[in-house]
Amino acid sequence: MSSAVSASPCPGCIPATLVSEHVAKKIKSNLRFSVPTVHCAACIAKIEQGLLAVPGIRDARVNLSLKRLGVQADDSISETQIAEHLNALGFAAYPLDQEALGTDTDPEGRALLLRLAVAGFAMMNVMLLSVAVWSGATDATRDLFHLISATIAVPVVAFSGQPFFKSAWTALRHRRLNMDVPISLAIVLAVGMSLFESRQSGAHAYFDAALSLTFFLLIGKFLEHKTRGAARSAARELSALEVHRASVLIDGQAVSRAVSELAVGDHILVPSGMRVPVDGDLLSPTAQMDRSFLTGESEEIEVLAGAALQAGEVNLGGPLTLRATAVGEDTTLRRVAAMVELAETGRNSYTSLAARAAQVYAPVVHLLALLAFLGWLAASHDVRMSLNIAVAVLIITCPCALGLAVPAVSTGAIGKLFSTGLLVRHATALERLAEVDLAVFDKTGTLTRPGFDVTTSGLSAVEQSILLGLAQASDHPVSKAIAGTLGPQMKAAALEQIEEIKGAGVQAYFGGERVQLGRADWLGADFSGTGLRIGGSRVRKIETTETLRDGAKTAVAALQKAGIPVHILTGDRREAAVDIAHQLGVRDIQASVRAEAKLERLKDLEKQGYKVLMVGDGLNDTAALAGAHASMAPSSALDASRNAADIVMLRQDLASIPLALAVARSTVKLSRQNFAIAAGYNMIAIPIALAGFATPLLAALAMSTSSVTVLANAMRVRFVK
Repeated sequence: MSSAVSASPCPGCIPATLVSEHVAKKIKSNLRFSVPTVHCAACIAKIEQGLLAVPGIRDARVNLSLKRLGVQADDSISETQIAEHLNALGFAAYPLDQEALGTDTDPEGRALLLRLAVAGFAMMNVMLLSVAVWSGATDATRDLFHLISATIAVPVVAFSGQPFFKSAWTALRHRRLNMDVPISLAIVLAVGMSLFESRQSGAHAYFDAALSLTFFLLIGKFLEHKTRGAARSAARELSALEVHRASVLIDGQAVSRAVSELAVGDHILVPSGMRVPVDGDLLSPTAQMDRSFLTGESEEIEVLAGAALQAGEVNLGGPLTLRATAVGEDTTLRRVAAMVELAETGRNSYTSLAARAAQVYAPVVHLLALLAFLGWLAASHDVRMSLNIAVAVLIITCPCALGLAVPAVSTGAIGKLFSTGLLVRHATALERLAEVDLAVFDKTGTLTRPGFDVTTSGLSAVEQSILLGLAQASDHPVSKAIAGTLGPQMKAAALEQIEEIKGAGVQAYFGGERVQLGRADWLGADFSGTGLRIGGSRVRKIETTETLRDGAKTAVAALQKAGIPVHILTGDRREAAVDIAHQLGVRDIQASVRAEAKLERLKDLEKQGYKVLMVGDGLNDTAALAGAHASMAPSSALDASRNAADIVMLRQDLASIPLALAVARSTVKLSRQNFAIAAGYNMIAIPIALAGFATPLLAALAMSTSSVTVLANAMRVRFVK
């Protein structure tokens, strides 16, 4: 029996059904839980303070951005006990397998930032030495400054330029060109010419130019990395959410085994409130299952003996027994994970604007530099001067501005969207979102608010207080919804002899009369759903409905006005889907659709020529989110669904979806403008370099000017409405 849950400061604090995945297992290290209903600082404080008060728990930390909880506990408390405490605090919790999940560190980002810092520091110091040379230092003094500059520049370029050198070498090994090939060549030649000039006591060296190139290009590389820094594999998240131990019935005795050891034909016991570990056929006479985790169905489903159960379903009734029909890679969860992984591969093959520009730009740059060298060599027979001009051409045409064109705009757009509650998680998300011409929405938890709205206006105050007392004694989703509705308004009645009957309802005594809350057929009513009986009076129906999420009507209307058709694709019943579609003015509806069918439907639309935006929140949406041309998920979505989406809506409002489309289209427009700026700069600068009027140093300064111009233009995306 659960205690009453106090009013919460945000929607995420509303109690939700706990699904504990593991049998009791003694621990001595860090545990990780997914806590998808955490939404604010008050939630964090409630969880951390509540768990720290439990003997045996040494530390508890919530990561709000990842919606994860880390717990340090000694061997006096089990994982299941921690899960029960979280349930008592009013938060859904899904234990995560840390080995499958891996770590959340970002070594690539730290390495890029370190290289950027080293290049910037070295560039400033070498420029100070260059000022002395420009000011008139000659002979031994000039040679000394060149030597010091070389001592600083050579190791720094070798260290900081590694991302470009490795990328260029990989491309050349596969007999192709990319943007990093001319970049690497320009840097290497600038350093090589500078070393040659220093050894010959030449008047000029260009170590500062080489470092400037490296520094500005690393800015672009780091900005690009930040646009995809939040992305994690949804397939890995699904693996972390799997059940890892189960109870197998052997000669009538329950024996705990690792799920990996289960075989087809095993009889498996699934306790009340636990998730089904493998696919199987029900052996028990009946069972009450929560399939919202998999299908989006908003109400519990009663199934009979012989019915097929899928891994991931939650047992809401009494303990049940099933016969395993699919284990390991053949279970529903694993098949969905495989579909997600395949879909993500397709997404990652999308060719970005920068990559498309590099395919044309890189060969042209090399050809111009080669022609400049050969032309001046034929005209002057001076290898040193010809090589200097070729280096100047390479530097002045170096695609630094092109390298910044997309990342700079994307980073500005990501900042703009984040300020409005939208988190962009994939490098090419905005480019793909700008191409969308059809939107597909899941219903339950996406177009509608998570959970139910309960109508109790027909009940008296006494009846409502009895109803609240019964609801607080149950962990059923409908009971939780009732408690969440009535709890902040009144005090629960003092009930006696409270008893929860799994799969049926709750009963107790009040004033000597028996009071009951549960399934209508259990109460003997002639309607379906949930009912309340007080004493011998007739059963009163408790109306539960779904309510549109804030901004749903605004978002759908704006999309339709922009010429983007809207479809609803849901795993819920058709009657529920039609009602929501009618409220939104949507005509295209498909209901009772499973995960595989959702992905197939998106593929069919793609074959028809559509570029689809998928918006969903459940496990059955995960593969579709990963496979769609672009995708979005609310922050209340399952971890795996959020991680499969391109954009996460941090606020419980859909009205920002049209803004995301507007910003995405503006991002592509400004990126193309940046390409035009870079091209215009090259049209002016290249003839000057080819004519021999630009030294490598002047070329580096011109290149820096074009980069700053591109960055300034990129900031215009922040003013999009």
